[in-house]
Amino acid sequence: MADYPTSFDKDDLLKCARGELFGPGNAQLPEPPMLMMDRITEVSADGGEHGKGHIVAEFDIHPDLWFFKCHFPGNPVMPGCLGLDGLWQLTGFNLGWRGMQGQGFALGVGEVKLQGMVTPTRKMLTYVVDFTRVIDRKLKMGVANGRVFADGEEIYTVQNMKVGLAAAAT
Repeated sequence: MADYPTSFDKDDLLKCARGELFGPGNAQLPEPPMLMMDRITEVSADGGEHGKGHIVAEFDIHPDLWFFKCHFPGNPVMPGCLGLDGLWQLTGFNLGWRGMQGQGFALGVGEVKLQGMVTPTRKMLTYVVDFTRVIDRKLKMGVANGRVFADGEEIYTVQNMKVGLAAAAT
């Protein structure tokens, strides 16, 4: 396993987005505005609910976030797919943090339940990803469950997310 810290601030996440954290051609986060977190507070290869690794991150909610202006005028709410994307982003980040090579790609999700909304009055989202399986052979893939909390209230649950790492297309 690579020797990376177990928490990352916004500057670290932006380095990852530029391909500077895990190296060119390896796991990368998107740049803002698609970067769906402000910091990673915990990451492990053997922690979490199943002992197969986990990652926890936070995203500060501000009323001026780009998606509130367009989704929906007069009734602003963060699209649920952005919360799911944040969970996928973190799943791929964890694989890169483990030292696995290749760019991350969302491969699917088994089940998504949205039980609440993110409105401009919320203050912070917390993402929790718990790995159920990690494949580190020719195929590099993480399978995980995820939860999103808004100000401590669980609002999304996701089962069987899959993220793979593959060589970049040329």
